[in-house]
Amino acid sequence: MAVWALGINHHTAPLDLRGRFAFALDQIAPTLQGLRQSFTVAGNRHPAVESAILSTCNRTEVYCAADQVALEHTLNWLAANGGVSPALLRPHAYLLQGDDAARHAFRVASGLDSMVLGEAQILGQMKNAVRAAEGAGALGTTLNQLFQRSFAVAKEVRSSTDIGAHSISMAAAAVRLAGQLFEDLGQIRVLFVGAGDMVELCATHFAARNPRQMTIANRTMERGERVAKRLGASVMPLADLPEHLHEFDAVVSSTASTLPIIGLGAVERALKKRRHRPIFMVDLAVPRDIEPEVKQLPDVYLYTVDDLASVVQTGQAQREAAVTQAEAIVDAGVQSFMHWLDQRDPEGGVVPLIRQLNAQADEWRALELARARKRLAKGEDIEAVLEALSRGITQKMLHGAMTELHAGDAEGRSQTAHSIQRLFLRKNSDSR
Repeated sequence: MAVWALGINHHTAPLDLRGRFAFALDQIAPTLQGLRQSFTVAGNRHPAVESAILSTCNRTEVYCAADQVALEHTLNWLAANGGVSPALLRPHAYLLQGDDAARHAFRVASGLDSMVLGEAQILGQMKNAVRAAEGAGALGTTLNQLFQRSFAVAKEVRSSTDIGAHSISMAAAAVRLAGQLFEDLGQIRVLFVGAGDMVELCATHFAARNPRQMTIANRTMERGERVAKRLGASVMPLADLPEHLHEFDAVVSSTASTLPIIGLGAVERALKKRRHRPIFMVDLAVPRDIEPEVKQLPDVYLYTVDDLASVVQTGQAQREAAVTQAEAIVDAGVQSFMHWLDQRDPEGGVVPLIRQLNAQADEWRALELARARKRLAKGEDIEAVLEALSRGITQKMLHGAMTELHAGDAEGRSQTAHSIQRLFLRKNSDSR
């Protein structure tokens, strides 16, 4: 069984490109169905492919397992899904297979590949991705084992090292930046757009600074009210946002919208009503919730997830000492997983090749038998038909070897001759 992974993240792709490949959790199941169906089209016969998609504000990754690696097909599918050409996506993507794919999954789960080194939120996001794949019927034994081992490695990394020490989250970074703009966060009004985990985390950090007012704006009022109740905040419908935007000094947005929900015009009108008092804005959504042109307005301080990178790196030096220890735990986990994978394939990874050889031989045999039956039906001599049958099969089996013996340079032909002797002339080899 082969395992491979394809993805883009904050290290390899700009924010706007990542936005094209962001999937909300409720989109994962139908997207996985589309991916698996794509493997069954002519020329890409992988009916038993396992798959899972991890999509966060910093990364989108596709994990697969099947008898044969199909990285190129996976890349083409992902590019088409994002509405770009494979040539545009390829320079920003990482394509991994075997132990490299396993190592990447383990490092992601452990927070070693995160913008915030050692952050724990990615583990929960990874578990959600696995549950979504399982619910879609796309998670088989191999990928399930890969992810369960990823979780075990992440747990060991977190409990055995200080990788999470001194960690500054995105939410904490947002509060820190707001504190640099406003002298007293206790005097500001904060609007949170959306009611997902990221908004709730940010709101919790802001709540610790006792702002003058906190409001949750969400499309689904019931969800917004639940979050607001826990934080002592008020709630308003998302549709009312343009009318009330000027009332807030800080805006933190993170929704699953595929299009910006706070436009340039709305912010310009809000600034006019505020008599150009500054607005602090944080857009944690991928794709963006706030139009990028807003950043050019003189009285707006807009930060995206990528803008927060320098802030969240604070304290990274103190955590670097734990990285070596964490990487050793990851390596041990990779070796264990690959050993498990090899045990499931007693032929050392050649089972797919053996199946191909058997299928090719069966195809040749069936073809020659069909020809023999036609000749016998015409009343031809049985001995002559059997002679032709055996000669036809033999020629098909030797054709590839004969072609290789006559191709290439002298060194190549010598290597081919040695391989052919070992494969086809066993008696001669044994007698030496």
